[in-house]
Amino acid sequence: MIRQLLEADRQETMAFVGVQPAENLFIIGDIEAYGFDDPIQALWGDFGKDGVMRGVLLKFTDNYIVWAPGDFDAAGFAGIINADPSFRFLSGIEPIVREVEPYLDRKPDNPRVLHYAKCDTAAGLPAIPQEIMVRKAVPDDASALIDQMYAIPEFADGEYSVCHKRRTLKEGTARAWLIEEKERIISSASSTAENTMSAMIVGVGTIPGYQQQGLASYCMSALCRELLEEGKMLCLFYDNPAAGRIYKRIGFRDIGKWCMWTYARKQVPEEN
Repeated sequence: MIRQLLEADRQETMAFVGVQPAENLFIIGDIEAYGFDDPIQALWGDFGKDGVMRGVLLKFTDNYIVWAPGDFDAAGFAGIINADPSFRFLSGIEPIVREVEPYLDRKPDNPRVLHYAKCDTAAGLPAIPQEIMVRKAVPDDASALIDQMYAIPEFADGEYSVCHKRRTLKEGTARAWLIEEKERIISSASSTAENTMSAMIVGVGTIPGYQQQGLASYCMSALCRELLEEGKMLCLFYDNPAAGRIYKRIGFRDIGKWCMWTYARKQVPEEN
């Protein structure tokens, strides 16, 4: 049975998704930030015949995320998605998304699949040499951090907002550690989508001219140590095998693949 989840379902839902906090980073974070009553999102639960929760579907604006560690009503979740004319994105662990996909009434325009890795130990993180000055970013670093992202070729095509970066640094839903030279940020590593259980590592990079010195690894080491000391599970996406080898060397391990599928918005006939 599928039904919309309410505030009264918070404890059961958080216990259900909290068993695997890396896989459910976005669901946990959105529940903590927006709860069950904010119009920006909605949640549905799938319950077995015994009344026990076995699946969760989250809608955040036009993006759906599905989670179910075992059998669930994939057709029922797909029916909810099909009925939503605003639906644009479907995300989740690949085998779960692929169970829903056959029941959707359209095919994805861009079915992107990324490696998904997590880390729960600082044992593999590199020590930071004494001569390397790594510091934690403050909200006023937002503009310089965005400038650094645009200066790195693999990140240059991204869309970044200084206002959003400043706000998340101020609110504590994101953080960054960085290295500077001549009053310019040359390397950094950031977190995003932080919640009480987990955090996503993003934006690990160094500008041209300073690469191949391990600087990004030092930024990442400082960031990851701080998060792990707070008891948070770390996770990240990657699609570059070379980057994957670096992440595994410092303690990340693959936990599957993550789908980020984009769909054309459904055309709704205009009323006469």
